[in-house]
Amino acid sequence: MFQTKLRTCRASPGYRKPALLVSRKFELNEKDAALLFIRIAAALAFLFHGCGILFGVLGGPGPVQFAAEMHQPAVVGYLVGLAQAAGAIAILTGILTRIGAACILVVMLGAIFLVHWPHGFDINKGGIEYALTQLLIALALLLAGAGRYSLAGSLPPALRKL
Repeated sequence: MFQTKLRTCRASPGYRKPALLVSRKFELNEKDAALLFIRIAAALAFLFHGCGILFGVLGGPGPVQFAAEMHQPAVVGYLVGLAQAAGAIAILTGILTRIGAACILVVMLGAIFLVHWPHGFDINKGGIEYALTQLLIALALLLAGAGRYSLAGSLPPALRKL
């Protein structure tokens, strides 16, 4: 099923590195595979939390209770849940990844400064550690995009970079 083909490395012209080929058009690339794994890990966490906030499932508070705990109007709960769930789906599928990552960035900035900052860095004390990690992952995806292994190819060319 898989075949190995030698390819020339761009950095050193004489070096030939084995690459895994699935077909002639689909070559496994380490950077794109790493982006895929990062997208999956980040998206699953945000899908879990976003659905908990937006729909009140998986032990989540639901939008009204989430907003009430933060002393905010209910619309904030809906917006945070929607940003997390929709951003997670965008990141997971690779369709509009940069827009999804921007949604996650905004949510994580709010989480860091409105909830976790007073507790310091340590996650065990409610600190910013996890939220900061997710913010940096979202920033990396905003800069790098989804990579080759995504469904973005099904979009019109003008939308593929979003």
